[in-house]
Amino acid sequence: MIEVVASMARGPVFLAGEVMECLITFTNPISHLSTSASSEMLAWASAQIHCQFHASESRVVLPAQGTKQDVQAESDTVLIPSRGEGGQCMLDTPPKILFCDLRLDPGESRTYSYSEVVPNDGPPSFRGQSVKYVYKLTIGCQRVSSPIKLLRVPFRVLVLHGMPEPPFPQDEEVAPSNPFLEEEEGGRRDDRPLERALDMLTITSRRCPHLFNITNMRGKVAKFCIFKTVYRLGEDIIGTFDFSEGDIPCIQYSVSLQSEEEIQQGYQRRPGQSISVTGHGRHLESCLHTASTHFSLPVPLNVTPGFSTDIVTLRWRLHFEFVTSREPMESHNVLQNQPEVTVWTGAEHVDVDTFSWDLPIKVLPTNPALTSYVSQFTGTNSINI
Repeated sequence: MIEVVASMARGPVFLAGEVMECLITFTNPISHLSTSASSEMLAWASAQIHCQFHASESRVVLPAQGTKQDVQAESDTVLIPSRGEGGQCMLDTPPKILFCDLRLDPGESRTYSYSEVVPNDGPPSFRGQSVKYVYKLTIGCQRVSSPIKLLRVPFRVLVLHGMPEPPFPQDEEVAPSNPFLEEEEGGRRDDRPLERALDMLTITSRRCPHLFNITNMRGKVAKFCIFKTVYRLGEDIIGTFDFSEGDIPCIQYSVSLQSEEEIQQGYQRRPGQSISVTGHGRHLESCLHTASTHFSLPVPLNVTPGFSTDIVTLRWRLHFEFVTSREPMESHNVLQNQPEVTVWTGAEHVDVDTFSWDLPIKVLPTNPALTSYVSQFTGTNSINI
């Protein structure tokens, strides 16, 4: 028996365009129960990345190539990374051979490093109501005259649109332009896709207040201010309400962070089918006789930023709901020297109107190291062959 362990040292979350590195260890363990041990032999091992697409048949018409079958899929001696999985393989990288003819003595282990650029042209990891995009690193191993065994390590991919292509091949050393710079520093200066991507995300730190007048058919309810409309995963969405200038009393309001999953028209099962809406947090507050207030909604680290493919589009919005009174609501003033005790009770019946409003926002990725802490994946998996 040979134990195979794959571990992504930096974590299970990556930005599209950066290099994923994984250490794969092959061990011939010595069991304390066995009286004798012998060498083990592996013919070869290889690794590659692939993205699997899943769709709800009740809402999505699968692409034509989704029904295509590989003529070699039934062969146990052909490496197909998506063998045994449902859905459709959307993309895969060329397989890289880790070794050929590996012999391990009892207690011996060998570790191999696999590195590959996460494809820029693929979708992000996404688990929606209608479609799913799932990324996996698949390691294939085979003993002589035996079927191939597959070890899969799922991981998450974040896509930042506008990410520049690496200026040089990943395995080519970049010569420093300044001869006084150290060779190591100069060689890495222009080949840091993660740093370039994080620099692009600084746009979310810019603040420019946006003011909105909240009105219904009867008049003005409040003035709303939000400091920006572009956020990274993990940031707080903060907004303020000013009810002092309103003509209509507002009794209650709520703000929800929602994502909209829309299937492109050509792939809809039914023409004009509804958009799937998912809530990711809600703030509810009673605000009668309140002059001003605010809310704070965090953008979860485990959600998918907005994106669009040929099949699905994911957008983000803030959904507001207001409950207003049809009649003026008088406030009670406490007299400074009032001798008797006064008991106030809420009105037994209030005629109200309700209305809603949606404010589109943008949600972008963040540093993948932060999202690794809340990822459902561990970046490590093992198998015995």
